[in-house]
Amino acid sequence: MNLGKELAELTAGIDQLYRSTPRSDGFLDREGLIPVAVAAVEPRQLRDYDEATEALLALRGRLAGEAESALRRDYLGEMVDSLLALVTTFAEKEISFADRVRRQIRVDTQLVGDDVLDGYRAIIREKLDEMGFAGGALADDLARWEAQVRVPADDVLDTMRALTLEARHKVSTTMYPMTDEWMEPEGVTAAPFSAYCDYPARKVLMNLDFPYTRFALKHLATHEVFPGHLVHLALRERYVAEGKMPLDGAQVVTSSASSALFEGIADNGMFFLDWIEGPEDELGVALQRLRGALRCNAAWMMHSQGKSLDEIVPVIAAGGFQEKVTARSRLAFLGHNLRAPFVYAYWCGDVAVHAVWKTVPVERRAEFWAYLYGNMHTPTTLAAHWK
Repeated sequence: MNLGKELAELTAGIDQLYRSTPRSDGFLDREGLIPVAVAAVEPRQLRDYDEATEALLALRGRLAGEAESALRRDYLGEMVDSLLALVTTFAEKEISFADRVRRQIRVDTQLVGDDVLDGYRAIIREKLDEMGFAGGALADDLARWEAQVRVPADDVLDTMRALTLEARHKVSTTMYPMTDEWMEPEGVTAAPFSAYCDYPARKVLMNLDFPYTRFALKHLATHEVFPGHLVHLALRERYVAEGKMPLDGAQVVTSSASSALFEGIADNGMFFLDWIEGPEDELGVALQRLRGALRCNAAWMMHSQGKSLDEIVPVIAAGGFQEKVTARSRLAFLGHNLRAPFVYAYWCGDVAVHAVWKTVPVERRAEFWAYLYGNMHTPTTLAAHWK
């Protein structure tokens, strides 16, 4: 518990340093390093990033002797290293994008290969054929399907609300009692996201500039709310308050070792609820993963290969069967320095959680969820410590 308290205070101090540098008043800059904290944390006062580095190294040196479990030792070690990489970035010292992805997000992925991408496309082709959207090129048949199942803009919020209510019922009957929890959908425009979990305000902000299928809204209901971010944060808030979870569990830390599991838990929400209801949802999952993998590739193309957004957008749009304007809007945050590696948290987190989830027998699901939601994890620690 002491190590967790010290890490939380040190992370809050680094966030304070980060926020002290003048930046824009845009949405992403206002979020800072810690967009959400579900418990009060007193920031450690730090003169500069050099002092932050010294404090992180000192904390890391104590883990072997003081961590209360192997899981905590390994998690804290990875989290501290991710903060060291972030501090190096904030101090404008040299660090490659490959090192940022590896150390901050804790994954080795750079470019997702064509074998993986083509595997998703094969599933999309198979499911389109099952639903009668056949006979043309894959891009054309998919476009016909998306046009048919697209939710009219005026119905997006009501559909999202209905699906979120259904997701809450499923969570409450199979996972955790959440009937008293709610997150109201609210429309926004010109935002750097498709949807955003505003946990303190209990709102899910929906970007009405984007087109949505019913599957996309179902995915967002489970990702942002039940059993995704709302459930995850509500449990962490409760566990920290009850002394069952160390204080670092109260913080959401952007582009850090915890990011991939934060997003991966949310992206597996429909699987946790057994809510994949046939070929339309199976297609939707494959399409979501295809586009998520391509956004990883877009980040690599920009930050490692030095390509411009104008060069990247046509490649990503064609590969993911999207309009160029939609693809560009989904890549808008890649230029944000803090957020640059974060896109890997989605696809890599989804894959990391799903790889373990597939091994969990039905009778151990409650045990797995307790392990998953009740501890802080990285992709490595999740696989290594679940037995």
